[in-house]
Amino acid sequence: MSGPQCCENPPTLNPVSGSGHVEKVGGLDAYVSGSPDSKLCILLISEVFGYEAPKLRALADKVAASGFYVVVPDYFYGDPYNPADQDRPVLVWIKDHGCDKGFEDTIPVLEAIKNKGITAIGAAGMCWGGGKAPIAILGAELDHWTSPALVKQFEETLASKPEVPSYVKIHPKVSHGWTVRYNIDEPEAVKAAEEAHKEMLDWFVTYLK
Repeated sequence: MSGPQCCENPPTLNPVSGSGHVEKVGGLDAYVSGSPDSKLCILLISEVFGYEAPKLRALADKVAASGFYVVVPDYFYGDPYNPADQDRPVLVWIKDHGCDKGFEDTIPVLEAIKNKGITAIGAAGMCWGGGKAPIAILGAELDHWTSPALVKQFEETLASKPEVPSYVKIHPKVSHGWTVRYNIDEPEAVKAAEEAHKEMLDWFVTYLK
């Protein structure tokens, strides 16, 4: 969650990107997309760059188009990691935004979602937001933080628990952050990201719908 690959190819944040809107959910600002009448919700948890990243919001819209109500909370309270701030490198920034605080903030978010009449909730996390049973893990061959060897360990652990549905895959020729920080001018990068998006969607459709 704080290696060099976490900060590569940073997005240009845009608070008005996406076809959804921002509202308060459980006390946090959150980007929301999809029908509020849906009984199925996906909690999409950002990486260190936060919930205003356009490709993250585009992914939320893509998931919403499949019939899900998607919530992307601002766990960083308007203070995402800024690579241009040389006085606050990611290892300093992360001290103010530990995952433990994110876990605490998720409790009222989930309560607020349930109060909307949602009957099933799934979650997907990128980097800082990654971690839920059933569970799917999509790894990257060139990831130095969550290496293929570590993903294989996850796979072996999950395989020892056949009662928990799981899916583990290592995508070839991609690196950390490839699903939301891909270069749109590189067809292979776009193809790899879209393949992972489809696998995630298929997983949610199978276990939430």
